[in-house]
Amino acid sequence: MKKHILIMADGRSPTTKSWIKNSLSLGYRVSVISSFQCEKPKGLVHFHVLPIAFSRFSTGSQTSDKKEETSFGIKKLVKQFSPLLRNLRYILGPISLPKYTKQYQKLVTEIAPDLVHALRIPYEGMLASYTPKDIPLILAIWGNDLTLHAKGSLLMRFFTKHSLTRADGLTSDTRRDLSLAVDWGLNPASPVLCVPGSGGLDLDAVEKSQDFTNHFDIPKDTLWVVNPRGLRPGSIHQEVFFEAIPEVLKSRQDISFICPSLEAQPQAQAWIRQFDIEDGIFLLPKLPQSQLWALFKKSALFVSPSSHDGTPNTLLEAMACGSLPILGDIESAREWIEHGKNGLLVNPRDPHALAKAILDGLNQPELRHNAAVINQEIIKKRASLEATRPLINDFYSKFLN
Repeated sequence: MKKHILIMADGRSPTTKSWIKNSLSLGYRVSVISSFQCEKPKGLVHFHVLPIAFSRFSTGSQTSDKKEETSFGIKKLVKQFSPLLRNLRYILGPISLPKYTKQYQKLVTEIAPDLVHALRIPYEGMLASYTPKDIPLILAIWGNDLTLHAKGSLLMRFFTKHSLTRADGLTSDTRRDLSLAVDWGLNPASPVLCVPGSGGLDLDAVEKSQDFTNHFDIPKDTLWVVNPRGLRPGSIHQEVFFEAIPEVLKSRQDISFICPSLEAQPQAQAWIRQFDIEDGIFLLPKLPQSQLWALFKKSALFVSPSSHDGTPNTLLEAMACGSLPILGDIESAREWIEHGKNGLLVNPRDPHALAKAILDGLNQPELRHNAAVINQEIIKKRASLEATRPLINDFYSKFLN
């Protein structure tokens, strides 16, 4: 019988859907325990939801019609006070885990997987650390699991260390985190694998993505600068991005700044008023991946002013689509970008430095062209499904044989 993998993850996430697709394509049977309410992905043996760390109140979670009306008011408050509640969740999230431990262990017994793969540490990996000892557990680190979230509270520190001490193996989207994980309790002898957080890019699907941007009336005779990172206080410095825009517009007016996932966000609208930049700013809703790829193909620059990050999937997608990356000058970014060669790296907290980098990128079409050629080759060799699936299969085999 085919080996059976249980994925513990946010079932709504494109990353989760990509890992499911990868695992099915490699011939495994797959089950999922989702930390958020969502529709059951196709092809699964089992599917369950455990709403850990108060995920039922997330503004992005999907609820049934019966629950939608009662939860709307709570979700509205969560959205309004989200920065404060993120810090509060660092305390309350870990406290909620014991409530679900027995339920999780009961589900694992019923599902009877050969391997458990938790796709991030907070809070899915924390719960998965209670996987029975006879079942191998792999944790995935991506984004800010160790550089930001693990330091959010004493409880976050405790459960992060507990998770990595329990783990039998680790996947990460940066080489940096493979080293950091040992400091947080991972056995240095444990097998590790560095691959994109999504498991790899389907370059054929990226190539086939169709233009949709006419729906948003973005001027075609402007150069497009896209920032798709949304609001992530403490890691993505969107206030710096918005503050840099007036300085850019003083030198060039033929620019459209496009921000998916910021439509109707009060904070983004407040920055627009604060910096008097109503013209040329397009706050879009959260876009499906195919539409995001089409947007990247038409964008001259991809901007992500981050001070805490792993390897964002959007960065790899933008590189695959030929958009010049402008990133915070941090260790994880330097694993992919060489400043002045295939992208630009800046102080993510300095709006003047960011404005200069944006203008440098716009004023140097040759840099954009050369970087696009280099980046597409990097993605093909290091981040495409063609490159990553054999690595993932070999890695899983270390625990399944």
